[in-house]
Amino acid sequence: MRKIKSIKIIAIESLPLIKKGDSIVDLILTALKKQKILLKEKDIIVITHVAVSKSEGNVINLDEVTPSKRAIKIAKKTQKDPALVEIILRESKEIVRMRKNSIITEHNYGMVCANSGVDRSNIQGERNVVLLPKDADASARNIKREIKEKVGCNVAIIISDTHGRPLRRGEINVAIGVAGINPIKDRRGKKDLFGYILKTKQTAIADELSSAAELVIGQTNEGIPAAIIRGYNYQSSEKGSAKDIARPKECDLFR
Repeated sequence: MRKIKSIKIIAIESLPLIKKGDSIVDLILTALKKQKILLKEKDIIVITHVAVSKSEGNVINLDEVTPSKRAIKIAKKTQKDPALVEIILRESKEIVRMRKNSIITEHNYGMVCANSGVDRSNIQGERNVVLLPKDADASARNIKREIKEKVGCNVAIIISDTHGRPLRRGEINVAIGVAGINPIKDRRGKKDLFGYILKTKQTAIADELSSAAELVIGQTNEGIPAAIIRGYNYQSSEKGSAKDIARPKECDLFR
């Protein structure tokens, strides 16, 4: 009998509100122990960037920010908080699009996203915002290494964020940092069912896994910032980077 392909998505529950200096790994391992779940080789752990950024201290109180003249000018055009705009500008290489209530930027790390990834959701304090990790790939590598040291398992780590899409409604989770996994599955040169040679087929596996995990992570009051994906046969890689997913500017048809 042919084995049916399947994957399992497991919410990591009972994680506390994360604070600066907390060990993401210790919190995850403690939560898994409560759930009586053991990590396995080739598990994939997807963690929201908010959880990682909180632990790394990437939280800013907008009352402590002095907006520049440029930030004030843009805030008037977009009807956004000038202090928030100032942080958005600091976190970006350039503004890609701008209109009322919307600022799309290229983040310093290379991805194009709304508000440079500056997030007001799931963060305590009315005037607090959380930034993206300074180097999400490095954060993922550190988490992967610590898990290997503490439980002996080689797992893949994906740090995710919620992004909109230019031509479709609704947001999805995407990968902004990876470790231990090739984020793109390159099928170019392979044949389809009818023998046609694929010429452009590259699948953003890390993004698909991030969105799959979001089905149990959620975005509101669930309090679940991480999940395990088990059973997916991914290509391991020590060189994979979420930057590999970003489309080069010269190939971007929307800029």
